[in-house]
Amino acid sequence: MKKAGKTFMIIFLGVIILIFVLLLIWVLLSPGKIREYTEEKSLSEKFVTDINGSPNGFFINSKNTDNPVLLFVSSGPGTDDYVFTDKYKDMDLEKYFTVVYWDYRDMGIAYDRDYDTSEITLDNIMQDVHSVTAYLKERFSKDKIYIMGFSGGTHIALRAAEMYPEDYIALINMAQCVTDSPDNDTLMYDFMKGVFTKRNDKKALKKLEASVEVNEEGKVVCKDWYNYVYLLHDAGGGTIYNKTEFEGVALPILFCRCYTVKEKLSYVPGMKMYRTTQLSKELDNFDYRKEIKKLEIPAYFISGEYDYNCPWELAEEYNNILEAPDKGFYKISDSAHSPLWENPEETIKVLKEIREKY
Repeated sequence: MKKAGKTFMIIFLGVIILIFVLLLIWVLLSPGKIREYTEEKSLSEKFVTDINGSPNGFFINSKNTDNPVLLFVSSGPGTDDYVFTDKYKDMDLEKYFTVVYWDYRDMGIAYDRDYDTSEITLDNIMQDVHSVTAYLKERFSKDKIYIMGFSGGTHIALRAAEMYPEDYIALINMAQCVTDSPDNDTLMYDFMKGVFTKRNDKKALKKLEASVEVNEEGKVVCKDWYNYVYLLHDAGGGTIYNKTEFEGVALPILFCRCYTVKEKLSYVPGMKMYRTTQLSKELDNFDYRKEIKKLEIPAYFISGEYDYNCPWELAEEYNNILEAPDKGFYKISDSAHSPLWENPEETIKVLKEIREKY
């Protein structure tokens, strides 16, 4: 008995030491540092500052600050995306633009659990994007800048392009949110059903059918969004092509160098908090095919060929409906929801072509 007890204590202490070592390694791998450059006019900054009385976060990367400024509106809303720029080293957008990744009020690196979340409204966010744009125009001596929304950030970027056309050279939205109507759910369902049927995955098909119902028009309506999105990742059409949420999102957050330990621990609480805000409620029941049918500035839409989080077919349809001085839809191969990082060569080629027009 004494020998067994001693063996148990050795194993227990070994586990404790291993956990401590792993935590120490994790801390050392979380310096909160972003990309840095050696070029004379390069810029690499990460900071939180007050915008309209609220904390806002910024990551700025540029190899030449004479280049056009591109304001990158984070996804979610409420999800910081710089983690992908940290992970995918081949993505060198900063070679062609001064890229400003914006964490809007109380999200991402600007998250403060004591912040009054009743202040997170659509009106306030739109005032913030106007103020942020004015700050960037003044700081970098630009008459106008580009604005690029990603996924949930396309709500904000599209509305900013409509409200403040004098501020922007063009709108460039990636993974455009078009509608939350049954049209969206049906395209997701058809994609997943096709993949699971081809795999002969009866378990996934059963879960898929349990997650939806069919309305009087024969369209699919999602009943369980979280399960639906889980299945979408399983089918390969989620955040990163053919990667689960854990592989494509959670692991990059855990092991990135761009966030400190505190920022990593705040990432999920901040993201979940945003889903309970007035802003989240105000962005429900949207259909830009009916609500925003005309812009005064050029508009371009980029989608991954396997993106069914924001189905590419709807982004293409919206591009065809929208009236704008110039417009274009680009479907990027070998990518799902995040083509800028999944297939940077093809995506940045598109962005360079857009830049060369102006």
